[in-house]
Amino acid sequence: MIRKYVTDEKLIQHIRFFEKSFPEYDLIPEEIIAEGDRVFVRARIEGMHEGEMDGIPPTFQEIKMPFAICYRIGNGKIIDHWMIADQMELLEQLGLARTMKSEFD
Repeated sequence: MIRKYVTDEKLIQHIRFFEKSFPEYDLIPEEIIAEGDRVFVRARIEGMHEGEMDGIPPTFQEIKMPFAICYRIGNGKIIDHWMIADQMELLEQLGLARTMKSEFD
């Protein structure tokens, strides 16, 4: 089904990774901007860690993580993308990393 909309193999693998690690996750768009062949999306993902994630067993912790992604569209499909997300925040929410507090906080 995903190949109906996406030809970018890295994006396909990324989507499958999240579907496996966070089944039934939600993507909540907060801003969408389109210009030419580009679509920029600022959003957040919400879900529960219920599947293995790069060798990490399920923690059953809920996550709410912001991210930004930009798609390049060609022939009606996503042909390329770039994404930025705070992976440390994800690990903290899963209980796999501690937040480092500065002495000034």
